[in-house]
Amino acid sequence: MTTKPDWLRVKAPQWQRVGEVKETLRDLNLNTVCEEASCPNIGECFNAGTATFLIMGPACTRACPYCDIDFEKKPQALDPTEPDRLAEAVRRMGLKHVVITSVNRDDLADGGASQFDKCVNKVRQAMPHTTIELLIPDLCGNWDALAAILAAQPHVLNHNTETIPRLYRRTRPQGDYQRSLELLKRAKQIAPWVYTKSGIMVGLGETADEVLAVMQDLRSVDCDIITIGQYLQPSQKHLGVDEFVHPDQFTAWQEAGQKMGFLQVVSSPLTRSSYHAEQVQALMQLYPRQHLMPSLPN
Repeated sequence: MTTKPDWLRVKAPQWQRVGEVKETLRDLNLNTVCEEASCPNIGECFNAGTATFLIMGPACTRACPYCDIDFEKKPQALDPTEPDRLAEAVRRMGLKHVVITSVNRDDLADGGASQFDKCVNKVRQAMPHTTIELLIPDLCGNWDALAAILAAQPHVLNHNTETIPRLYRRTRPQGDYQRSLELLKRAKQIAPWVYTKSGIMVGLGETADEVLAVMQDLRSVDCDIITIGQYLQPSQKHLGVDEFVHPDQFTAWQEAGQKMGFLQVVSSPLTRSSYHAEQVQALMQLYPRQHLMPSLPN
């Protein structure tokens, strides 16, 4: 199945705005998951002046067969200037909401937690009113590293379950479904002020009921936000698409998620974990938790 249906077509971007964002990224030598993972929404997001920054990369220590991020390169030592360069990009782009993610760095004892911490602190110094979302790996179950990341007080902590448990061996051979659920559960226990978030991709051979079961699992660990989107094959060497799921099914999952008690359900063929992430700011106004956040040191 290779022909994409009409509902997966994206509008042509305004290349001038895209070029401006790319120029900032190149000038500051920064990576984005938008580019490294071949996201279909790159034009829309760059046109809007947003980007999901990819730190500690672009080389990943895992080889997930659905992902377009390079795993053949050798990971390099952490760059101490990266947090400052990231903060400067946020300042230049005037971002009101920033998403920071990373490759898996299983070669590091803390999975890169210290770099997340530094990036959050530098962004907060440069843009104190910008809300900060972190999309983190599973840290190999290092809960001290998770606590260190949450100590930086991001507003949103995102960790994607990616798919249903039955497909983990094929799609996430180095991941663990229960470990991902445990991470989200512990995040809320450690930092009750944080909005937890997770995402799954569909079209890999799961059933609609299996997706609903994952949604129920996420609610069982008090996950606040869920994103559901269509998997698209980045190249012929990656996992193939089993099915292009009809938009009506995404609507059905959205309605089911709202009934389950998610604060926000973003479900559509083109949805990605950071797509329209800035909408969380409206959610924060409806369901405020800032009063639960401990005061930052001066």
